[in-house]
Amino acid sequence: MDIFSVISLGGGIALFLYGMSLLSTNLERAAGKNLSKILEKVTGNVFVSVLFGAIVTAAIQSSAATTVIVIGLVNSQLITLKQAIGVIMGANIGTTITAHILRMSDIPSDNFVLMLIKPTTLAPLLALVGIIMFMCSKKSKTKDMGQVFIGLGILFTGMFSMESSVSGLHENPAFAEMFASLSNPIIGVLAGAFVTALIQSSSASVGILQALCSTGRITFSSAFPIIMGQNIGTCITPILASIGASKNAKRAAMVHLCFNTIGTLVFLAVTYTIQYTVGLSFWNAPINKGGIADFHTIFNVTVTLLFMPFVSLLEKLVYKFIKDEKGDNDLDDVTLELDERFLVAPSIAIKHASNVTMNMSNIARENFLNARSLLKKYDPKIIEIANEFENVIDVIQDKLSIYLLKLSKKDLNEVDSRKVNQLLHVITNFERIGDYAKNMVEFAETVHEKNLKFSEEGLYEIDVLCEAVLEIIDLANSAFELSSIEVAEKIEPLEEVIDTIEETLKDKHIERMREGLCTVDAGFPFMETLSNLERIADHCSNVGVYVIVHENPKTDIDMHEYINTIHKGETKNFASNFEYYKEKYYNKIIK
Repeated sequence: MDIFSVISLGGGIALFLYGMSLLSTNLERAAGKNLSKILEKVTGNVFVSVLFGAIVTAAIQSSAATTVIVIGLVNSQLITLKQAIGVIMGANIGTTITAHILRMSDIPSDNFVLMLIKPTTLAPLLALVGIIMFMCSKKSKTKDMGQVFIGLGILFTGMFSMESSVSGLHENPAFAEMFASLSNPIIGVLAGAFVTALIQSSSASVGILQALCSTGRITFSSAFPIIMGQNIGTCITPILASIGASKNAKRAAMVHLCFNTIGTLVFLAVTYTIQYTVGLSFWNAPINKGGIADFHTIFNVTVTLLFMPFVSLLEKLVYKFIKDEKGDNDLDDVTLELDERFLVAPSIAIKHASNVTMNMSNIARENFLNARSLLKKYDPKIIEIANEFENVIDVIQDKLSIYLLKLSKKDLNEVDSRKVNQLLHVITNFERIGDYAKNMVEFAETVHEKNLKFSEEGLYEIDVLCEAVLEIIDLANSAFELSSIEVAEKIEPLEEVIDTIEETLKDKHIERMREGLCTVDAGFPFMETLSNLERIADHCSNVGVYVIVHENPKTDIDMHEYINTIHKGETKNFASNFEYYKEKYYNKIIK
């Protein structure tokens, strides 16, 4: 094997790994939000969990990716450790599908139909179809599927390059001697684990082994321990992903390692016992791609079936390794869902970021209710709660902003990119709603400390305005949560009514001060409270517009132009909604 063969082998491995990455990434994109929904719906039934884990992994072509996502879900307290064990077991089965796809290159080409599905023909055909889909389609899902086909084409091309570069090794005594040494189970397992840990993909390392078997020098005796070791090596990715996570997340990674290590030890013991007692006739015969794929599947299915009845024992075992210490308690933090492990699957990361944004908006709403209650009756406990809520809102915004900026640097499709941009804008507006609610709390404190009094009429007017603002907050939250244009279009008419109410109440309050019905000292906090209520409505309006912009991907909507269009009465149902809210709120203060 000369230097040119080595270069060709390196290039083949590079193409193979890139094709695998392209395939896995875009299959995950195609699965989209369904992937997260499937994993979160796992139940206490271990069989269902195993089945889901196998299906999801077969869909995204990566057991490591599935396990990393599961660790994120455990860390976020969305699934239990026991549920995660079943999914991890299933992931080991699902990942074996890649080897069966690669074995297609051994299909005999006796007729035209078989020639078409043989990878030497299929690879360039898939790449051609994929590039047409990617370059000609404007739909992100079609582009993703195009890249799936391109990934398959590149993967097979890398496989052919590897096979071609090692074809001369079948006559090389040193190569034969090296693989003969790998028939030693300990050396074989360690070699398989090391290579897989290095490239962080058991599917890829199995594929490389399949390419090398074309030399005819790899026997069943050397392949078996290598394949078992590959299942241990793939655990490195989840272990790295669990660093800095909760103890249960670390336990999920440890389950993966224990499951594969114990399974390898059991399978080695049984296999070599049979070989040295009864004997296996094929033991020293050369293995082909199909044999490697079959053993990879048999090993993982058998080990999974063996461990399924002992999920509880496996759970207890990892608790022995990673013990709870006195005082340990994972914080019930609304930002737990912002787990960086989800960044490997952007659609899942976006879903969880949306959940946290919704939590943030609900806390802002609660703080508005706190501020409103203080205008009616001063309560020091409510002041403390309001201050705590404001701090929580600020923390959530900071963490969300950092998380979304990291997410924006990933290779996002058009839909995901728009959603990230929407979230970045929306969280700023929800945070500002919290700020203005906090301002109202401070004005309530000023009124209490200076023993100021609002007139009964003034208190009634503010309460009516607060009711209108509460409704616009609820509309903004619902529009965001449901991604509903219909709900979002109700926001601006109500915002216009709130603007009108604010202006009217300011005029009425000035009139009361002139008549001596309200003190000048109380006038400032009253006016500022009105302004803060109006500004809350403005930010709700912004949220509504961002929802409309996101849900109209084919329309280039400018926010200010859209609002101007609304004010001119050119949008559907604006006039009727405006009249409805005017009757509901404005008419109450002019009667």
